[in-house]
Parts: sequence; structure tokens; C-alpha cells
Amino acid sequence: MLLKPLKYKHISEPTNEILKYIDSRRKGQIRSLKTKWRKFNDQCMGGIEPNTIYTVAGISGSGKSSFVNSLETDLFDLNDKNEFIVLSFSFEMLSSKQVGRKLSYKLNKTTQELYSGYTNYKLSDYDYKKVQNTAKNIENYPIYYVDMPGTVDEIRHTILEFSKESFAKNKRLIIMLDHTLLTKGKSGEAERSILANLQYMFMEIKKYNKNTIIQLSQMNRDIEAKERIVNNSMHFPMRRDIFGGDSIFQASDYLIVLHRPEMLGITEYGMSSLPTKDLVYMHFLNKNELVYLKHYMEN
Repeated sequence: MLLKPLKYKHISEPTNEILKYIDSRRKGQIRSLKTKWRKFNDQCMGGIEPNTIYTVAGISGSGKSSFVNSLETDLFDLNDKNEFIVLSFSFEMLSSKQVGRKLSYKLNKTTQELYSGYTNYKLSDYDYKKVQNTAKNIENYPIYYVDMPGTVDEIRHTILEFSKESFAKNKRLIIMLDHTLLTKGKSGEAERSILANLQYMFMEIKKYNKNTIIQLSQMNRDIEAKERIVNNSMHFPMRRDIFGGDSIFQASDYLIVLHRPEMLGITEYGMSSLPTKDLVYMHFLNKNELVYLKHYMEN
């Protein structure tokens, strides 16, 4: 098979591109999509940027899925809804349950309350009417879900075909994946190989148009080891704590770890003995920055 040369261009082209970008940013013609978390915006060039990969990692129960679920709708509440569209690969949870989380968040009720899951408790007609009214608003968001897990090639093909849809043309595309380890592989393909191929594909996809990737990933169990819990100098997550850390780190423009040290029985976090009660810490591993958010997820 004859190989085709990779496309090349003179430095004058990217120079003109970055000058146009800088000028458009200063004039407000290109804006990052704001989130409700000021500290997150400050760390991420004002919010969610085009042509960027954000990886959000954490141990099970750290709230990463809730964080991204909230982010998914907050972006529309805080920015021009006509600017962008979301394609969400919801491999871990049914999309109907994702909507249930949004309703829970917006109505300030636990999902157990929402689903009448407590003994001797049923959602009232009055509250159900509020649920219906909130749902009418949510169903108008331009968010599209993919429930069934696929291979790297299937994800890539789905993104490219989705981009051709009339409702998606000329809009920024936010691609969300929950989460990386649920991506299917070919027969006999190793998990780390699947993950590496996924990252290579996302690095390609982010360069198309104004695509943004937001992917969720898992951490190794090492951060839960007793010797780290009792040693303050070893509390903070590190690059090697991310499953498939090398490929994830290479691909991510922002590698963010959500951590709830309180879950591990830690009452004083890190060498500065930071508090942990009802706090979620957000570590930016590729910037060596640490911020914290108030605990906003369900207990």
C-alpha cells in the first residue's frame, strides 16, 4: 500500500491562526464556556476551552460523575445555549438516570427522595409537579446521549457522523465520556492498550473544528493504602495514581483529580493539615495546583 505524506504547513499559517485567536479572545468574539466554579474557571483559561482535553479522575465515590453531570447542564445555564452542543457517551449509567441526577441537583432532593426510595416515604403530587416542570426545561437542552459502550473506532465514527448532523453544524461540540475504562476493545486487546488508543483518537478529534473532550477516568487503589493515609506527605494524588497515567497525562491539557480525603478517614489533609469535613479537593496535576470546592454531591 502506498503511503500518503502527512500534511505540512509553513509556520506563517499557525502564526496567523494564533494572532487571530488572541485578537478574538481580547475582543470577546471567542469565549471560554463559564462554569459555576470560579476557582475552576481561574485555572482553566476562564472555563471550558475549544480544542482541549479535560480529564477528571478520582476514586470510586469521589463524585466525578456528579461533577460532570452538573457541569453538563450548568454550561447551558451560564452560557449562550446556541453556541454549542453536547454529545455524551454515558457508558457507566443509563441516560435516564443521568437526567434523574440533574433533577435531583436542580430540585435539591436526593435521588432516593426523588425515586420514593425511603420506607414510608412517597414523593407528593405537589413535588412531582415540580419534577415535571423542571424536566420540561431539561429536555430542551441540546444534549445527546450514547448509552451502549463501543470501541475506540466506534466512538470516533459516532463523533464524526454526529458532527455532520444539521443541528450540530457550525456549533462547538462538547464530547463527554463516562468513563474511559468502559471503552470496549477488540478481542484479546489489553485494557491499557485500549486506553492508549482512546487517547490517541481524542488527540486527533480535539483538533477538528472547536471540539472539546471531557473524559472521566479511574485512579489506582494505591492512594487508599494505609501507609499513605497515615503519612500526610503522601496524601495528595500523583500522576502514577491515574490508571494508564502515561497516556492520560500525555493526552490531557488539564488532568484534574477530585478527591474526598474524608472518605479515607483523613481528618487533616496534606502537610498543611487542611480540613476535610464536607470538602472536595480538586488537584490540577499538570499544573501542580490545588483548589477546593464545597461538598455539593449527594452523601
